[in-house]
Amino acid sequence: MRRRTTAASHVDIGAGAAEHDARRIRQLELTVVRRLDGLLQGGYRGRFVGPGSEPGEGRAYQTGDDYRRIDWKLTARSGAPMVRDVVADRELELWLVADRSPSLDFGTGGALKRDVAMGAAAALGFLAARAGSRVGAVVFGRGPAVTTPARVGRQPVREVLHHLDGRPDVADASVISTLDDALRVVPRVARDTGVVVVISDFLDPEDWARPLRALRASHDVIAIEIIDPIELELPDVGLSVFQDPETGAQLEVPTGRRDVRERYAAGASAFRAEVRETLRHAAADHLVLRTDSDWVLDLARYLRQRRRTAWLAHATKTLAIR
Repeated sequence: MRRRTTAASHVDIGAGAAEHDARRIRQLELTVVRRLDGLLQGGYRGRFVGPGSEPGEGRAYQTGDDYRRIDWKLTARSGAPMVRDVVADRELELWLVADRSPSLDFGTGGALKRDVAMGAAAALGFLAARAGSRVGAVVFGRGPAVTTPARVGRQPVREVLHHLDGRPDVADASVISTLDDALRVVPRVARDTGVVVVISDFLDPEDWARPLRALRASHDVIAIEIIDPIELELPDVGLSVFQDPETGAQLEVPTGRRDVRERYAAGASAFRAEVRETLRHAAADHLVLRTDSDWVLDLARYLRQRRRTAWLAHATKTLAIR
């Protein structure tokens, strides 16, 4: 009887945890997406290079039009040169490359870095899903990399958030997957040119610059860097013990010493500068979200600016052609 009672209690606990995860994901969808609704559509590259791929309305040929767009059947019927405009294909394939390393289970601001990463993934994923786009993901870090195939709808986004919020199986707990591993997966599973969003604190020691540059050759790439203020400057709190969340190693640091804090700040600044330079060389957009700021507002501003920039680039190109 005791064994049966214990087993039943385990089932109840598991069901309760699953329900808690489901509520947490639904809350993310309601609170985050509501603030960002409508900001994702229209600001990204289509499936094919050029202004569009679907046939549109016909019109008279004008000086400066691309002769390859002349519709010869329409020209024969009308007796004058005619071209057929094309309608841009707005279907988007969004891939989320999301970090679930132990280093994200940390935060001294208003949230953990993992919470910010989940929020960014939820915002972009649900917005893309509501626009009818396919969403897929590669989640790496603690445990082996997990790939969610790109599909239409909200369910693939919920699966991604579940992987980010959950823990790997005990059998996989000793396996570590890297950002380099995850970036090399995307070209093998992405069906179309689209957008790849990398969400990480970029503390991965592996060389991820080369696969990121290769990915940028065929996709728009957005790198979202998650940081906590204590990763930039040490507070003066006396002798403190710091533990590496990745390895568990501990180190006593005399934060009361000014020279120690200055060396720490200089090293942190140099490291972040190296990350920025690597992303710049890879031609990836770079967005920093902090745990001590309104990261939803920062993300909304970035998406709004990105949409305006994309529209301006397209308008300038159109005027130059005409």
